[in-house]
Order: sequence, then C-alpha cells, then structure tokens
Amino acid sequence: MVVRYRVESGFTDALGYLLSVTEGTCTIRTRQSDVEIPLALVVAAKEVPPPPLRRSPRTTGE
Repeated sequence: MVVRYRVESGFTDALGYLLSVTEGTCTIRTRQSDVEIPLALVVAAKEVPPPPLRRSPRTTGE
C-alpha cells in the first residue's frame, strides 16, 4: 500500500503494508519502521502489488 500525506515541507509517501486503521489514523509498516499517519493528513492512498520475489543467482554446473 502507498499512502501520500501532508508534512510540513509538502507531501511524502509511506510505502509498505497496512497494519491497522482506526477512526483517526492508519499505520503502515515500511522497511524502516511502522508509520502512524493521521487520516486528516492523507491526500491519496492505493493498493500496490507486493515486491517481486528475489531469485537466487544461477550457478553453472562446471
């Protein structure tokens, strides 16, 4: 999920997994930390596909 919200200098995005939604906030688990965002500051949100699975490098049989 990606959530765009207002900050002092403009806008920023939180990209991660939606953990919870309450009457006044939503919590997104990003790579760095859990981010609690007041819903009053949210300007856009949408579901995005999960990141692709990483493939292990191929090894040659030589």
